[in-house]
Amino acid sequence: EFNLYEAISINIKKYRKAANITQAELSERVGVSHEFIRRIESSKGVKTFSVDTLYKISIALNINIGQLFEFDK
Repeated sequence: EFNLYEAISINIKKYRKAANITQAELSERVGVSHEFIRRIESSKGVKTFSVDTLYKISIALNINIGQLFEFDK
């Protein structure tokens, strides 16, 4: 079963690593806790995040927000 939140979280981690940014650095740039970023990127647990948060993450990673929604089906 396809999980949109999981697909987005994989992209966040991918683009964060490509930008050579730590979870702590990303959390500072976005204005959320390090724990929040860790939870988003974790393969375990429930993920919830707003469109506003995704927008802030895309700005912090210097990517288009649409890139967070690109995934292989």
